[in-house]
Amino acid sequence: MTTIASDTDRVLAGRVIAVPEMRQSDVLAKLLERRGASVLRCPLVGITDNPDTATVVAWIERLIAEPTDLAVFYTGEGIERLRGFAERANLAAEFVAALRCTPKLVRGPKPTRALRALDLAPEHTAPEPTTAGLIAGARAISTPLRRVAIQLYNESQDRELVEHFRKRGATTDCVAPYVYASAADDDEVVKLIRELAAGRVAAIAFTSKAQIQRLLELAGKRHLEQELRSGLAHTRIAAIGPVVAVELESAGLRVDAMPSDSYSMKPLVTSLCELLAPR
Repeated sequence: MTTIASDTDRVLAGRVIAVPEMRQSDVLAKLLERRGASVLRCPLVGITDNPDTATVVAWIERLIAEPTDLAVFYTGEGIERLRGFAERANLAAEFVAALRCTPKLVRGPKPTRALRALDLAPEHTAPEPTTAGLIAGARAISTPLRRVAIQLYNESQDRELVEHFRKRGATTDCVAPYVYASAADDDEVVKLIRELAAGRVAAIAFTSKAQIQRLLELAGKRHLEQELRSGLAHTRIAAIGPVVAVELESAGLRVDAMPSDSYSMKPLVTSLCELLAPR
Protein backbone atom coordinates (compact mmCIF):
# COMPACT_ATOMS: atom_id res chain seq x y z
CA MET A 1 0.00 0.00 0.00
CA THR A 2 1.26 3.50 -0.81
CA THR A 3 2.13 5.59 2.22
CA ILE A 4 0.65 9.08 2.12
CA ALA A 5 3.33 11.18 3.79
CA SER A 6 1.41 14.35 4.48
CA ASP A 7 -1.68 16.38 3.64
CA THR A 8 0.34 18.54 1.24
CA ASP A 9 1.93 15.79 -0.89
CA ARG A 10 0.67 16.33 -4.43
CA VAL A 11 0.06 12.65 -5.09
CA LEU A 12 -3.04 13.42 -7.17
CA ALA A 13 -1.30 15.82 -9.56
CA GLY A 14 -2.71 15.50 -13.07
CA ARG A 15 -5.80 13.64 -11.89
CA VAL A 16 -9.35 14.90 -12.39
CA ILE A 17 -11.67 13.93 -9.52
CA ALA A 18 -15.45 14.39 -9.88
CA VAL A 19 -17.17 15.65 -6.74
CA PRO A 20 -20.99 15.20 -6.57
CA GLU A 21 -21.09 16.54 -2.99
CA MET A 22 -22.94 19.81 -2.33
CA ARG A 23 -23.10 20.64 1.36
CA GLN A 24 -19.40 20.17 2.05
CA SER A 25 -18.15 20.48 -1.51
CA ASP A 26 -15.64 23.20 -0.60
CA VAL A 27 -14.16 21.02 2.14
CA LEU A 28 -13.80 18.01 -0.14
CA ALA A 29 -12.53 20.05 -3.09
CA LYS A 30 -9.84 21.78 -1.02
CA LEU A 31 -8.62 18.48 0.42
CA LEU A 32 -8.28 17.10 -3.11
CA GLU A 33 -6.73 20.24 -4.60
CA ARG A 34 -4.17 20.37 -1.79
CA ARG A 35 -2.99 16.99 -3.05
CA GLY A 36 -2.74 18.24 -6.63
CA ALA A 37 -6.06 17.08 -8.10
CA SER A 38 -8.21 19.04 -10.50
CA VAL A 39 -11.76 18.96 -9.16
CA LEU A 40 -14.80 18.62 -11.40
CA ARG A 41 -17.75 19.82 -9.33
CA CYS A 42 -21.26 18.66 -10.11
CA PRO A 43 -23.37 18.74 -6.93
CA LEU A 44 -26.04 16.17 -7.66
CA VAL A 45 -28.27 16.53 -4.60
CA GLY A 46 -29.12 19.40 -2.29
CA ILE A 47 -30.62 19.13 1.17
CA THR A 48 -33.36 21.43 2.43
CA ASP A 49 -35.63 21.54 5.46
CA ASN A 50 -38.73 19.39 5.27
CA PRO A 51 -41.36 21.88 4.04
CA ASP A 52 -43.92 20.31 6.42
CA THR A 53 -42.79 22.44 9.36
CA ALA A 54 -45.82 21.64 11.49
CA THR A 55 -45.10 17.90 11.42
CA VAL A 56 -41.46 18.32 12.42
CA VAL A 57 -42.26 20.79 15.21
CA ALA A 58 -45.01 18.49 16.50
CA TRP A 59 -42.45 15.67 16.74
CA ILE A 60 -40.13 17.93 18.73
CA GLU A 61 -43.02 18.91 21.02
CA ARG A 62 -43.85 15.24 21.65
CA LEU A 63 -40.20 14.50 22.45
CA ILE A 64 -40.29 17.30 25.01
CA ALA A 65 -43.68 16.48 26.51
CA GLU A 66 -43.80 12.66 26.53
CA PRO A 67 -41.33 10.24 28.15
CA THR A 68 -39.28 8.48 25.48
CA ASP A 69 -37.28 5.35 26.24
CA LEU A 70 -34.91 5.84 23.30
CA ALA A 71 -34.16 8.38 20.57
CA VAL A 72 -32.50 7.04 17.43
CA PHE A 73 -30.58 9.31 15.06
CA TYR A 74 -29.51 8.24 11.59
CA THR A 75 -27.61 11.40 10.60
CA GLY A 76 -25.83 14.44 11.92
CA GLU A 77 -27.69 16.48 9.31
CA GLY A 78 -30.96 15.35 10.91
CA ILE A 79 -29.90 16.51 14.38
CA GLU A 80 -28.74 19.87 13.02
CA ARG A 81 -32.01 20.35 11.10
CA LEU A 82 -34.08 19.42 14.17
CA ARG A 83 -32.11 21.93 16.20
CA GLY A 84 -32.94 24.60 13.59
CA PHE A 85 -36.65 23.76 13.70
CA ALA A 86 -36.56 23.89 17.52
CA GLU A 87 -34.81 27.26 17.54
CA ARG A 88 -37.32 28.80 15.14
CA ALA A 89 -40.18 27.45 17.29
CA ASN A 90 -38.53 28.87 20.45
CA LEU A 91 -38.09 25.33 21.78
CA ALA A 92 -34.30 24.97 21.58
CA ALA A 93 -33.60 24.82 25.32
CA GLU A 94 -36.46 22.38 25.94
CA PHE A 95 -35.36 20.21 22.99
CA VAL A 96 -31.79 19.89 24.27
CA ALA A 97 -33.03 19.26 27.82
CA ALA A 98 -35.30 16.46 26.58
CA LEU A 99 -32.41 14.87 24.67
CA ARG A 100 -30.18 15.13 27.72
CA CYS A 101 -32.48 12.88 29.74
CA THR A 102 -33.29 10.49 26.86
CA PRO A 103 -31.04 7.52 25.98
CA LYS A 104 -29.73 8.03 22.46
CA LEU A 105 -28.66 5.53 19.78
CA VAL A 106 -26.72 6.87 16.79
CA ARG A 107 -25.72 5.32 13.47
CA GLY A 108 -22.16 6.67 13.34
CA PRO A 109 -19.67 9.50 13.91
CA LYS A 110 -21.64 12.29 12.22
CA PRO A 111 -24.65 12.20 14.57
CA THR A 112 -22.19 11.80 17.45
CA ARG A 113 -20.46 15.03 16.41
CA ALA A 114 -23.82 16.80 16.02
CA LEU A 115 -24.81 15.77 19.54
CA ARG A 116 -21.46 16.97 20.90
CA ALA A 117 -22.20 20.39 19.38
CA LEU A 118 -25.21 20.42 21.75
CA ASP A 119 -22.99 19.32 24.67
CA LEU A 120 -24.58 15.87 24.51
CA ALA A 121 -23.26 12.36 23.90
CA PRO A 122 -24.92 9.15 22.69
CA GLU A 123 -25.37 6.34 25.17
CA HIS A 124 -25.37 3.76 22.36
CA THR A 125 -23.61 3.60 18.98
CA ALA A 126 -24.30 1.19 16.13
CA PRO A 127 -21.40 -1.23 15.59
CA GLU A 128 -21.52 -0.29 11.90
CA PRO A 129 -23.13 2.80 10.30
CA THR A 130 -26.07 1.05 8.65
CA THR A 131 -29.68 0.17 9.48
CA ALA A 132 -28.47 -3.36 10.28
CA GLY A 133 -25.92 -1.79 12.62
CA LEU A 134 -28.65 0.23 14.35
CA ILE A 135 -30.71 -2.92 14.80
CA ALA A 136 -27.68 -4.67 16.31
CA GLY A 137 -27.15 -1.69 18.61
CA ALA A 138 -30.81 -1.75 19.61
CA ARG A 139 -30.64 -5.48 20.38
CA ALA A 140 -27.87 -4.74 22.87
CA ILE A 141 -30.23 -2.50 24.85
CA SER A 142 -31.83 -4.72 27.47
CA THR A 143 -34.08 -2.16 29.14
CA PRO A 144 -37.79 -2.22 28.19
CA LEU A 145 -38.65 0.02 25.26
CA ARG A 146 -42.22 1.27 25.18
CA ARG A 147 -41.78 4.37 23.04
CA VAL A 148 -38.96 5.10 20.59
CA ALA A 149 -38.41 8.36 18.69
CA ILE A 150 -36.60 7.93 15.35
CA GLN A 151 -35.00 10.52 13.10
CA LEU A 152 -35.11 9.22 9.54
CA TYR A 153 -32.94 10.40 6.64
CA ASN A 154 -35.79 9.98 4.17
CA GLU A 155 -39.55 9.68 4.56
CA SER A 156 -39.61 6.76 2.12
CA GLN A 157 -36.63 4.86 3.49
CA ASP A 158 -36.80 1.23 4.57
CA ARG A 159 -38.69 0.50 7.77
CA GLU A 160 -36.56 -2.41 9.05
CA LEU A 161 -35.65 -0.52 12.21
CA VAL A 162 -39.26 0.45 12.87
CA GLU A 163 -40.28 -3.18 12.42
CA HIS A 164 -37.60 -4.28 14.89
CA PHE A 165 -39.03 -2.02 17.59
CA ARG A 166 -42.60 -2.98 16.72
CA LYS A 167 -41.76 -6.63 17.31
CA ARG A 168 -40.39 -5.65 20.71
CA GLY A 169 -43.73 -4.06 21.56
CA ALA A 170 -42.54 -0.47 21.24
CA THR A 171 -44.48 2.40 19.69
CA THR A 172 -42.33 4.36 17.22
CA ASP A 173 -42.54 8.07 16.46
CA CYS A 174 -40.65 8.94 13.26
CA VAL A 175 -39.61 12.24 11.71
CA ALA A 176 -37.72 13.17 8.53
CA PRO A 177 -36.47 16.73 9.13
CA TYR A 178 -35.00 17.27 5.67
CA VAL A 179 -35.64 16.39 2.05
CA TYR A 180 -33.39 15.91 -0.94
CA ALA A 181 -33.63 18.21 -3.94
CA SER A 182 -31.85 18.28 -7.28
CA ALA A 183 -28.87 20.60 -7.04
CA ALA A 184 -27.22 20.57 -10.47
CA ASP A 185 -29.59 21.05 -13.37
CA ASP A 186 -30.02 18.14 -15.76
CA ASP A 187 -27.72 19.56 -18.45
CA GLU A 188 -24.84 19.82 -15.96
CA VAL A 189 -25.33 16.18 -15.00
CA VAL A 190 -25.28 15.23 -18.70
CA LYS A 191 -21.92 17.04 -19.01
CA LEU A 192 -20.60 14.99 -16.08
CA ILE A 193 -21.74 11.74 -17.74
CA ARG A 194 -20.00 12.72 -20.97
CA GLU A 195 -16.78 13.61 -19.16
CA LEU A 196 -16.87 10.18 -17.51
CA ALA A 197 -17.58 8.45 -20.83
CA ALA A 198 -14.72 10.32 -22.54
CA GLY A 199 -12.26 9.00 -19.97
CA ARG A 200 -11.32 12.45 -18.73
CA VAL A 201 -12.14 11.68 -15.07
CA ALA A 202 -9.77 9.59 -12.97
CA ALA A 203 -12.20 9.05 -10.10
CA ILE A 204 -15.58 10.05 -8.72
CA ALA A 205 -16.17 10.34 -4.97
CA PHE A 206 -19.70 9.60 -3.79
CA THR A 207 -20.75 10.80 -0.33
CA SER A 208 -24.45 9.83 -0.26
CA LYS A 209 -26.89 7.27 -1.65
CA ALA A 210 -29.00 10.05 -3.11
CA GLN A 211 -26.15 11.15 -5.41
CA ILE A 212 -25.98 7.69 -6.99
CA GLN A 213 -29.74 7.51 -7.33
CA ARG A 214 -29.95 10.92 -9.02
CA LEU A 215 -27.12 10.15 -11.43
CA LEU A 216 -28.67 6.86 -12.53
CA GLU A 217 -32.18 8.34 -12.70
CA LEU A 218 -31.03 11.22 -14.92
CA ALA A 219 -29.02 8.88 -17.13
CA GLY A 220 -32.12 6.74 -17.63
CA LYS A 221 -34.30 9.75 -18.37
CA ARG A 222 -31.85 11.05 -21.00
CA HIS A 223 -31.17 7.56 -22.46
CA LEU A 224 -27.54 7.79 -21.32
CA GLU A 225 -27.36 4.84 -18.93
CA GLN A 226 -25.12 2.79 -21.24
CA GLU A 227 -22.82 5.79 -21.71
CA LEU A 228 -22.72 6.37 -17.93
CA ARG A 229 -21.95 2.75 -17.13
CA SER A 230 -19.28 2.65 -19.81
CA GLY A 231 -17.68 5.74 -18.28
CA LEU A 232 -17.83 4.38 -14.75
CA ALA A 233 -16.29 1.09 -15.94
CA HIS A 234 -12.96 2.88 -16.49
CA THR A 235 -13.32 5.50 -13.75
CA ARG A 236 -12.26 4.69 -10.19
CA ILE A 237 -15.22 4.89 -7.80
CA ALA A 238 -14.88 5.94 -4.16
CA ALA A 239 -17.51 5.65 -1.43
CA ILE A 240 -17.41 7.56 1.82
CA GLY A 241 -18.72 4.57 3.79
CA PRO A 242 -20.61 1.26 3.80
CA VAL A 243 -24.07 2.74 3.16
CA VAL A 244 -22.87 4.36 -0.06
CA ALA A 245 -20.87 1.26 -0.99
CA VAL A 246 -23.96 -0.95 -0.67
CA GLU A 247 -25.93 1.44 -2.89
CA LEU A 248 -23.21 1.31 -5.55
CA GLU A 249 -23.01 -2.46 -5.44
CA SER A 250 -26.80 -2.84 -5.59
CA ALA A 251 -26.71 -0.72 -8.76
CA GLY A 252 -24.15 -3.08 -10.28
CA LEU A 253 -21.23 -0.70 -9.75
CA ARG A 254 -17.96 -1.55 -8.05
CA VAL A 255 -16.27 0.24 -5.16
CA ASP A 256 -12.55 0.88 -5.63
CA ALA A 257 -11.87 2.95 -2.52
CA MET A 258 -13.50 3.46 0.88
CA PRO A 259 -12.20 4.52 4.29
CA SER A 260 -11.64 1.55 6.57
CA ASP A 261 -13.20 2.99 9.72
CA SER A 262 -13.83 6.75 9.98
CA TYR A 263 -16.38 7.68 7.32
CA SER A 264 -15.75 11.36 6.65
CA MET A 265 -14.16 13.62 4.05
CA LYS A 266 -10.48 13.42 5.02
CA PRO A 267 -10.36 9.59 5.24
CA LEU A 268 -12.21 9.48 1.90
CA VAL A 269 -9.47 11.60 0.31
CA THR A 270 -6.78 9.47 1.95
CA SER A 271 -8.33 6.34 0.46
CA LEU A 272 -8.32 8.00 -2.99
CA CYS A 273 -4.67 8.97 -2.57
CA GLU A 274 -3.75 5.40 -1.68
CA LEU A 275 -5.64 4.18 -4.75
CA LEU A 276 -4.35 6.71 -7.29
CA ALA A 277 -0.87 7.70 -6.07
CA PRO A 278 1.95 6.68 -8.44
CA ARG A 279 3.49 3.35 -7.43
